[in-house]
Amino acid sequence: MPAKKSAPSAVAPVPATDARRRESAARVLRQFRIVFNAVKSHFRAVEKKAGVAGAQLWALSAIHESPGLGMNELAAAMDVHQSTASNLVRALAAQELVVVRKNAADRRTVQLHVLPAGVRVLRRAPGPFAGVLPAALADLDPRTLKRLEQDLAKLIATLDVGEDGGSIPLGDA
Repeated sequence: MPAKKSAPSAVAPVPATDARRRESAARVLRQFRIVFNAVKSHFRAVEKKAGVAGAQLWALSAIHESPGLGMNELAAAMDVHQSTASNLVRALAAQELVVVRKNAADRRTVQLHVLPAGVRVLRRAPGPFAGVLPAALADLDPRTLKRLEQDLAKLIATLDVGEDGGSIPLGDA
């Protein structure tokens, strides 16, 4: 008796390579979730213990480390756009954590200083002040960091998005 032909299935079988790729993508997605959730947990702890947002704490610590820092220097220290740094300083000044003084030599520039209330915030805040992700990245060896940079550049290109989001602190995203 001849073998029965099976009816074609409505769903074609998935080749093993496609299944492995999907499994690999799922594992990487879980890794991104772990990273992002660690960042979110740190920012929640900062806000709960210090009473300021994570990016504000980072700005406050940078100003504390370099009294008299200017707005452009703060933006460079945090690797953010100057307008982002200005917004952070505006919020810190409104909370009376920092003072913004006009530079005596050049009235167009300012000097930033932490007030005693800002020092108290820094004392009670959990570290690292810049956040857990920048601290973890700084701890990676140069080869790993370079490879990660290259691989993330490929991912960003695949997402087909601009790099504008790169100057927004994660705590503000």
